[in-house]
Amino acid sequence: MLSLTDIQPQKDEIYLDNNATTPVLPQAAEAAMHTMQLCYGNPSSSHITGIKAKYILETTRTLVRKVIGASTGEVTFTSGATEGIQTAIISALQSAKEAGITQEEPLLLYGATEHKAVPETLKHWNKMLDIGAKVIAIPVDDKGILDAEFIEQNVGDALIICTMAANNETGVFQDLELLEKVIRDNNSTVKWMVDCVQALGKFSLDIAETTIDYAPFSGHKLYAPKGIGVLYVREGAPYTPFIAGGGQESGLRSGTENLPGIAALQAVLSLLDDKSDNTFKDHETLLAYREQLVNTLTKAFPDIIFNHDLGCSLPTTLNFSVRGLSSKDIMDLFDAARIRVSSGSACSSKVTGSFVLDAMGKPRWQSESAIRLSFGPATTQAEIDAACHAITQAVTALKHSCLLLSDTFDNSEFGVDGLQQWLYDQQCTWCYVDKASKQCVLIDASAELVNKFERLVRCQQYQVVAVLDTQRDTQQVLEPEMIRELVPEFLASHRFDEMGWPENSQQVSLADGSFVPAITVGSKVLAKLRLSGYCANSQAYLLGTAQDGQLLADNIDYVFAGDTVQIGGLGRTDGDSGCAQALYHSLQKLHHVIADDTIICPRHDYQGLFSTTLGMEKNTNDLLKNLLNGETPVEDFVSKKVEMDKVLAASEQAADQGTISFCQNDIGLLAPNELTTFFAKHPNVTVVDVREPHEFEAYPESSVAGKQMVNIPLTQITHFVSSQQQAKDAQEYICICRSGKRSDAAAKTLKRNGFANVYHVPGGFALLN
Repeated sequence: MLSLTDIQPQKDEIYLDNNATTPVLPQAAEAAMHTMQLCYGNPSSSHITGIKAKYILETTRTLVRKVIGASTGEVTFTSGATEGIQTAIISALQSAKEAGITQEEPLLLYGATEHKAVPETLKHWNKMLDIGAKVIAIPVDDKGILDAEFIEQNVGDALIICTMAANNETGVFQDLELLEKVIRDNNSTVKWMVDCVQALGKFSLDIAETTIDYAPFSGHKLYAPKGIGVLYVREGAPYTPFIAGGGQESGLRSGTENLPGIAALQAVLSLLDDKSDNTFKDHETLLAYREQLVNTLTKAFPDIIFNHDLGCSLPTTLNFSVRGLSSKDIMDLFDAARIRVSSGSACSSKVTGSFVLDAMGKPRWQSESAIRLSFGPATTQAEIDAACHAITQAVTALKHSCLLLSDTFDNSEFGVDGLQQWLYDQQCTWCYVDKASKQCVLIDASAELVNKFERLVRCQQYQVVAVLDTQRDTQQVLEPEMIRELVPEFLASHRFDEMGWPENSQQVSLADGSFVPAITVGSKVLAKLRLSGYCANSQAYLLGTAQDGQLLADNIDYVFAGDTVQIGGLGRTDGDSGCAQALYHSLQKLHHVIADDTIICPRHDYQGLFSTTLGMEKNTNDLLKNLLNGETPVEDFVSKKVEMDKVLAASEQAADQGTISFCQNDIGLLAPNELTTFFAKHPNVTVVDVREPHEFEAYPESSVAGKQMVNIPLTQITHFVSSQQQAKDAQEYICICRSGKRSDAAAKTLKRNGFANVYHVPGGFALLN
């Protein structure tokens, strides 16, 4: 295990995720350390050490009042904004309950783009306090501005209204003066909370001159440590302590105060308040920073779209999407280039969008591919210059990998040759490329990846032999048609059936003696095999090397089987055209024409293991094993499959996902500080970087602890498994990636496919200095 001091920032790191958290200013860190080591007294103690601590506490409180303009009201130290939000909402709801709720249908209002802490807190305490109100989101327009008319119509029935000064995802700020007028003209007594977390240090506040009842702040969003926050409460506003106990903070918030955090906050606010100090930049400077970043991003990504109106946004926040690039593509690229940004969606194969952009009515692709870039008010010109240079350099790698088109020939060394798996929301798109002939075929395309394939084809000038579906239902988006319309000049054939199969195909014979249609892709043959059962038009495609017109089982490299055979289970047969009896016969047919170790590439990957084989499936699926061994008559199979499908339907699972037999202990785990010693003992080990090529290139370090790496992207792991069958018993492999997540998936896949000596590095490059 790494020690704390082993974990260091990577060299040349460019941090552009300040809306998530900021680095602690040296002055703040020094103040916290000084307090911990020398002024460590309890502010509630009456001796001199305690008095010194009390002085730090109260002088910081006075400074907070000055900076936020709180000449009146209460200023209470908290652990952060979430605690402040809890306290504000509990105070408002408890007050309403004690006074007696008179509204026939009381409402709890919040902005639709608020931080999730707000609606979740409203729902929680509405239930816990038995308020019985409706929790309602206030709509926003396409700029993210709250709907004043909606507030006017509904605030009269509200017990509390929660808005924010500036949004954490987009930087969009609200007109607080306008909101105040609309709210108070229609309900002079409703309690009003404003989340001011992103406002502090970015625009001036004079909070006591408003009718804002509660305003939470967070220290770690303005260069102070995590764990310190402030809650402003307007004079006369109701207050119920969220934390009871020893009566600290004048009984408003019990628990010994976080004096080191408070001292650090004082150091930050002192710099902010000192007009002669240039640590915090003025508004015009921040605007100039943003303009420089906008120009750099626009030049780097010609198809960029900014997801917010810069005219009503903080200068320190940019939220953008690039058509045809997922947020994961950009996140992984930037992270590899040491540029830290955040995603508007989860960085995983399970795609989710930004609820903020959804509320603003942005198209789904923008929401799912959004990137947030945020710098802080203490950012320097040198840091912005370095960021712009790094972005420009990093984007070159996207062009080399054909993720961005280029009018130069700087992608001539593009390395894909063989099979790739592109995953979107657990759906697998399979792209096979024959580099020598510059031909390719696409199978089971996801609509969200259509533009990616188009760029690949245009970038490399590939001939598209076919764009195929393994199955099709009436609700399905017609992705093959979309692709063919985008690249008509690259199509090998313009006549094909409903599944995309070209009309001018040949015939090959399979191991059972049957003849099936086939087309050539470079030096390989792709044969079509009908496999009804999952649905009436289900079919499989067999890719391999034909000899004398025969495609025998041992010569088949891959089977693209749609949802007929999945990793750990079988596809459901209870759809409109599904048939368990047909599935029974299809599985028998497949078994007769492929080998037990032939790689099966499914349409969906619910297990994160990429591919499977009949041999693996028989080890975990007794129903399939008994069928293929001839021990289950068709009637028994149909009966059992129908019952299984009923269970799956009740649980809303797409397939019988089964149970994968896998032991994590079979994989060796190596901490980063163990690598040098391991390499000395295992000099022939191969270090496999499973990041994508654009990540591998973005920051060109080709070795780990002095050991050269090879780049085998996770999208090509199935191809790697197929091509390394002869070496899997003897060769040792260490898988590594950015965080350890992908290397874990790669290691599991290799181990499951019989590779004997597999290791991975939890934490990945993130823990390597």
